[in-house]
Amino acid sequence: MEPEATPSDENARLPTKFVDHLSDDELAQLNRLLPWHCFTLDGRGRRFGVAASATKRNTPQQIPDRRTLLLERRFPLAGRSVLEIGCFEGVHTVGLAQRAERVVAIDSRIENVVKTIVRTWSFGHHVTAFQCDVEQPDQFALVPTVDVVHHIGVLYHLVDPIAHLQLLLPKTRHLLMLDTHIAAEGEATATYTSGGRSYPYRHYKEGGRADAFAGMYDHAKWLSIEVLTGFLRESGFADVEVAEMRQERNGLRTLLFARRTQG
Repeated sequence: MEPEATPSDENARLPTKFVDHLSDDELAQLNRLLPWHCFTLDGRGRRFGVAASATKRNTPQQIPDRRTLLLERRFPLAGRSVLEIGCFEGVHTVGLAQRAERVVAIDSRIENVVKTIVRTWSFGHHVTAFQCDVEQPDQFALVPTVDVVHHIGVLYHLVDPIAHLQLLLPKTRHLLMLDTHIAAEGEATATYTSGGRSYPYRHYKEGGRADAFAGMYDHAKWLSIEVLTGFLRESGFADVEVAEMRQERNGLRTLLFARRTQG
């Protein structure tokens, strides 16, 4: 049986249309079916999903995520299509589906796609979700053109972030929200070539496919904020708002919003 909520969890309870009526045993069975690494609380205060560990993703996830609200303030999602890059276990997906007309959710790990489908179903939403390694052009070709891109926690896992942006930005009609680790001043000591140009980056070791919180390959390249914003502006997104710069355990991180220049 899954643990009940503590008093401090009361505000995290979320009415969950197709879970609230389940018995404790049925919910425990649902939680065993998939390799969950986070959880929400249903309307009865029970855990839907499982904490990643005693110290990681060990508190109830909020819906909507605060960055979804920041996005909504800048670009109302009603009547819009949204692409979510890296849907993980569908927590952000639900918040987007509550607001947008259409949500397309992709993830490089098939188990995350299945968990996203299950979680969005549990809240009564239907989204288009499929497996897609964004660094494989043949797979990314399946991604449609959308109004808005929700891009959290993925760019800093990529071997070639520039090539990814070159594929993604033409599919973005209006706005890109990007939350990613970046190379701090003095950290971008290596260079690589993408699209015929050289870019400085910070080499970051990754755990590969077996690590649920890592990228798919053995390393990632972290760009500096100057390189990242410069590339966005060169690519037709001249209005770049750097909304946050945060120092986190693994390094510097930014949240930015980039609008396509209409002309």
